[in-house]
Amino acid sequence: KDLLEASKSNFEKLNELINNLSEEEFNTEFDFSDDIKKKEAHWSRDKNIRDILVHLYEWHQLAINWINRNREGESVNFLPEPYSFKNYGEMNVKFWEKHQKTPYEKALTMVADSHRKVMKIIDTFTDEELFTKKHFSWTGTTSLGSYLISSTSSHYDWGIKKIKAHKKNIKK
Repeated sequence: KDLLEASKSNFEKLNELINNLSEEEFNTEFDFSDDIKKKEAHWSRDKNIRDILVHLYEWHQLAINWINRNREGESVNFLPEPYSFKNYGEMNVKFWEKHQKTPYEKALTMVADSHRKVMKIIDTFTDEELFTKKHFSWTGTTSLGSYLISSTSSHYDWGIKKIKAHKKNIKK
């Protein structure tokens, strides 16, 4: 159950980091435009903590829906049509646009609830089911666990790194 522990730990670290932000850090819009190393689209897309939280929430929804629908016998891909792992950046922009009016407090509740749901789902699988490649036909050539790591622990780590970069940026 390393996946559960890593997800729980990183989610707690993310929340602790957010809770310990100063008022200035929390209220200052993200701006990574001066850093030439930060070229990926998400560095310019996300402007605040809410944007990170709703992004995580939407990726939880992808995992939850994908697992539940496939368990019920409906064959669906992890990413909804017309998206693939080649163009999922466009999907992330749609998520961002969808939530521009979502209040921060609601985003916080949404991601906490969806995190709990994903953790409950993870707990229903054995380690063998999670980490054996091709164990389920619907995971393709990879393991269910690798999808869940991407939707939880490593995604929380992405949020942590982004917030730390924001904090460092403000101190310049």
